[in-house]
Amino acid sequence: MYKDILVTVDLDHESSWKKAIPVAIKQARTFNARLHVLTVVPTVGMSMVGQFFPKGYETKVLDAYNERLHQFVSEHIPSDIKVQHIVGQGTVYEVILKIAKKTNCDLIVIGAHRPELKDYLLGPNAARVVRHAECSVMVVRD
Repeated sequence: MYKDILVTVDLDHESSWKKAIPVAIKQARTFNARLHVLTVVPTVGMSMVGQFFPKGYETKVLDAYNERLHQFVSEHIPSDIKVQHIVGQGTVYEVILKIAKKTNCDLIVIGAHRPELKDYLLGPNAARVVRHAECSVMVVRD
């Protein structure tokens, strides 16, 4: 049923992937699907702010996150699962939607925390992904 599954991880917050990774692994095994593991690095923001960082800073940060993601995958994803490592940069939900489309994913697995009142008013990343994704989305609650 699924050929390409995108799972999102925040390398700095275990709660973003603790329950979602096992679900994504199970889905990948069940359907012999490729797992696209995505982490998103926020952008520095306005170009005015960017001028205060040393030249090549952005590349170094992306390289460091790529190393961390590879380490994460080697620790948490079994070697029998086909994996693509992806480091995106930008607004989390926008990057998730863009990568899902670019990789032709037919399922997105995303972790979500318990909703709070502010989430109903503003909408967390998971809600935005569910609302705008062109494929199925599995939200795994903590």
